[in-house]
Amino acid sequence: MSANRPFVLTIAGLDPSAGAGLLADIKTFEQHKVNGFAISTANTIQTENTFFEIQWTDLSFLIRSIETFFLNYKISAVKIGIVSTLYDLNRIVSTIKMLSPSTKIVWDPVLRSTTKFEFMTIKDYSDLHKILSKIDLITPNYNEIEILFPGFISKNLRPQNEIPTHILLKGGHNENSIGTDTLFLKNEVYNLFPSEKKCFEKHGSGCVLSSAIASNLALNQNITEACKNAKIYIEKYLSSNSTLIGYHYV
Repeated sequence: MSANRPFVLTIAGLDPSAGAGLLADIKTFEQHKVNGFAISTANTIQTENTFFEIQWTDLSFLIRSIETFFLNYKISAVKIGIVSTLYDLNRIVSTIKMLSPSTKIVWDPVLRSTTKFEFMTIKDYSDLHKILSKIDLITPNYNEIEILFPGFISKNLRPQNEIPTHILLKGGHNENSIGTDTLFLKNEVYNLFPSEKKCFEKHGSGCVLSSAIASNLALNQNITEACKNAKIYIEKYLSSNSTLIGYHYV
């Protein structure tokens, strides 16, 4: 492994179509010239069109895997994908921060599949906020933000007042400006506008975006730079072809 490349870890599900989950993350890491590692939270049976079944990884096995990587490598950033419960998410995040407080964590809150299969149910919002306070950035879409923070859009909530982490709100469902993402930082809000590229819907685009951000953070970019550059990358991915699985290139 190149001594000049930072280490980035994805903790996510295994999608055998490789359009989403840790396989898509690893493709993204390689294009960003970071050394990618992967820990599987679940095995799935799915194609880019249909989700059939999921088999979750035992939590103790996950934690031992995380400990092994952090005890042997300096992990600069972690991208987290599907996780079965808030309890598991808390254990994962707490383990990372205990072993390496400086490691950046990006959580792509995949709460349900496009075919409406539910991965995680949010019941205790107090616990959720405590967990999010240990995460550097989350990347929800408009549906996910309303599950995580009911009323976020209608009540115009802002992170510095009520939200314990930074948020990149993806603009795929932005009715006022399709494709415009909004980055909520502690004291600032940025709109990340789409380019003129013709983009096509892609399976796993949220996975690719969040892993691109994690890569950029590992390359010492700040959150704003990391998100702006990840948007450039994801637009290339979305415009690469008209099918549901895109091509990765820089």
